[in-house]
Amino acid sequence: MMYDLIVIGGGPGGYLAAERAGGAGLSVLLIEKNKIGGVCLNEGCVPSKTLLNSAKIFDYATHGQKYGITTEHATIDQATVIARKDKVVRNLVAGVKATLKKNKVTIQDGFGQILGRENGVIKIGVGEQVFESRQLILATGSEAVVPPISGVKEGLADGSVLTNREILNLTTIPESLVVIGGGVIGLEMASYYQTVGSQVTVIEMLDHIAGNADRDLSAILQKNFEKKGIAFHLNAQVTAVGNGQVTFTQGDAIKTAPAVKTLLSVGRRPVTSGIGLEAIGVYTERGRIITDAQGRTNIPGIYAIGDANGVWMLAHAAYREAEVAVNTILGKKDTMRYSAMPSVLYTSPEMAFVGETEETAKAKGFVYQKVELPMNYSGRYMAENEGGDGLIKLLIDPVRNRIVGCHVLGNYASEIILSAGILVETEMRLEAIKELIFPHPTVGEVIREAIFHA
Repeated sequence: MMYDLIVIGGGPGGYLAAERAGGAGLSVLLIEKNKIGGVCLNEGCVPSKTLLNSAKIFDYATHGQKYGITTEHATIDQATVIARKDKVVRNLVAGVKATLKKNKVTIQDGFGQILGRENGVIKIGVGEQVFESRQLILATGSEAVVPPISGVKEGLADGSVLTNREILNLTTIPESLVVIGGGVIGLEMASYYQTVGSQVTVIEMLDHIAGNADRDLSAILQKNFEKKGIAFHLNAQVTAVGNGQVTFTQGDAIKTAPAVKTLLSVGRRPVTSGIGLEAIGVYTERGRIITDAQGRTNIPGIYAIGDANGVWMLAHAAYREAEVAVNTILGKKDTMRYSAMPSVLYTSPEMAFVGETEETAKAKGFVYQKVELPMNYSGRYMAENEGGDGLIKLLIDPVRNRIVGCHVLGNYASEIILSAGILVETEMRLEAIKELIFPHPTVGEVIREAIFHA
């Protein structure tokens, strides 16, 4: 059967591309081998935030004394937390399917594979069936990297070693958890399980946590975690997993950490092998599909979005890439921009950032002015965070007089960063920002305070 567009992969990028194209009147086939919603909706973004919200409520219940509230014998029921997570996921997946149906998208279960391309027509095989289209969007997503560490293979088999998928389905709280990798996923799960009662250890091979986040804010976040009881081992390399512990080296020393469960969180890689890219010569580099600013590959009519192109492995990046690709297919001018791509760690406290960091600014030779303010400049933040040590850092281009980077540590950072991202994206001058009216009292008005301190 011939379609105007075939999309392989039903995650955020894939399902939104199908929705937009279907809504524009194209006949669309969406092929998904597992579950509509992909990793984000089923095994990542949404379920992890559901757990983290339960942890936040539990933390308030057990540490409410400083706010004048005493709760005796507060407990958390992990099985109920997981059941609620599953309900939230089911409801959202049902909503996505309903929207796809509304936009007349045909959903095909199974593994989609490129069979070839002839006279501009791309052939896609799903089992014994063959579908055709002149336009193809690859949104095949990513998978957890499984490092070749001794004992990992056996641990994955017996359930003592987990990836992002299994960690979200534990119905009991492990006495001890070792997180291998101090990036976003690892820190969010460390935050959750420490709050609900696990002894948590994070082992990171770099000299800092939180990947590309601002180093100053990352250091404050680490201190917050350490006060709560999470142990960190930086500049460390894991060498073995098993027998209830994780073995690692740190400098010349060989150390161990107790681990009833071990979470692998050392990164993700695009899922691009076995889908037939080599059959038509699609360019790849280290597994990621090479694309231009419109999502186009080197083969006419074939696009790659989301984690498959490996540019920025975030669901909201995939959403926008989907829109750009579909607009390009429809003949509308559009281009993908990454300079104001926000990132969030939904830990407690939250951390979020957009634009340049001091490290990237220096590497690019940018001249910048740095403005730092405690989040306590916000009356609402102080009212809701007894003893909070949150911080906002702005990086300002003093020549063009605009914000080029914003970094926030503290509750509501995930919401505040949206406003900051708009200011970075639109290149609004500081004089114009000063004329904006921020509601008071809000935590977000700390951005305005920082501008006036520039």
